[in-house]
Amino acid sequence: MIENWLDNSIVMVLIILVVNIIYVSFLTIRTIFTLKGQRYWAAFISVFEITVYIVGLGLVLENLDQIQNVVAYALGFGLGVIVGMKIEEKLALGYITVNVISSNPDIEFTKQLRDKGYGVTSWFAYGMEGDRLAMQILTPRKYELSLYETIKQIDSKAFIVAYEPKQIRGGFWVKQVRKGRIKKDG
Repeated sequence: MIENWLDNSIVMVLIILVVNIIYVSFLTIRTIFTLKGQRYWAAFISVFEITVYIVGLGLVLENLDQIQNVVAYALGFGLGVIVGMKIEEKLALGYITVNVISSNPDIEFTKQLRDKGYGVTSWFAYGMEGDRLAMQILTPRKYELSLYETIKQIDSKAFIVAYEPKQIRGGFWVKQVRKGRIKKDG
């Protein structure tokens, strides 16, 4: 019965497309785990990744004379990158460091963020148009969008630069942030 399905060119194209979406999603997630130093998760995922890859490539190579299979393989690859990135966004692995510069150094920006559980280091700075409040905030990536919304609520004109730190060690940030003490709005 499975061989009858594989003889149908539409079914073959769909199988190749889906298999490659799954393969490249695993590839993308494994790469992200590798970059974040999660070697055991990366190795675990790679077992499934390579199994799916061999099946998909085998189907294409067996039917290389049919261009629609090659197109399905290529399209599945592209869609797999998107799906893998969406999965990673949902997993939100790691931490983000957000640098904020507020044009109003008098507001209680730092206190409001700390009350929500964020680790904040702040200092006064001087910008082109006068005094500023500069802050550095560390948060798990899963709270990144919530942090941006909180910042916008406090100062809609705040200047924000965010990046992923390569290594985090010591300090209040690590102790509090790892304990998950970020308070959600609402």
